[in-house]
Amino acid sequence: MPPERERDRTPAGATAAGRPRTPRLDQPRPPRRRFLPEWDPEAFGRLSERIARFLGTGRFIVWMTIVIILWVLWNVVVPRHLRFDEYPFIFLTLALSLQASYAAPLILLAQNRQDDRDRVNLEQDRKQNERSIADTEYLTREIAALRMGLGEVATRDWIRAELQDMLKEMEERRGHGGPVVFPAERTDHPPGRDAEDR
Repeated sequence: MPPERERDRTPAGATAAGRPRTPRLDQPRPPRRRFLPEWDPEAFGRLSERIARFLGTGRFIVWMTIVIILWVLWNVVVPRHLRFDEYPFIFLTLALSLQASYAAPLILLAQNRQDDRDRVNLEQDRKQNERSIADTEYLTREIAALRMGLGEVATRDWIRAELQDMLKEMEERRGHGGPVVFPAERTDHPPGRDAEDR
């Protein structure tokens, strides 16, 4: 082989040296730089729920009404050089619209979080109901099986009735002179329970 061709060939095992490096899958990626600020969505969601809960109370409405009344009175009653918002109250309108523009998304975010919680609760309730129905069906089948099994078990009344029928049959045989099934009664013990039975 000519020496020029040997130089063009890459040595065995060195084929990856010419390719760009890809990140390894067994190691975590290094964090990328972000230009936007980062925040914890859970903390932000909890804050939005607290604000939305406060905005929905009568206390907020009372305080907002007091602030608006004081604002209007201040800008109507005090001398002209101390007023900061004249009659059309443009600054007050701007402040209220700014407050409304922030309140609406916060309330929507709080409602979305509540909807997510409700969805999870409904899913858990549905699974619990399915388990309860399955348990009830299982218990129903078990009770039915027990009833069927009890139908074949000899009860105390059935045994008593069978023993009475046998006793009647033996008495009839004894009365007709048939063979005696039991030996003659012992006369040395009084009738009733034996002492050994106690």
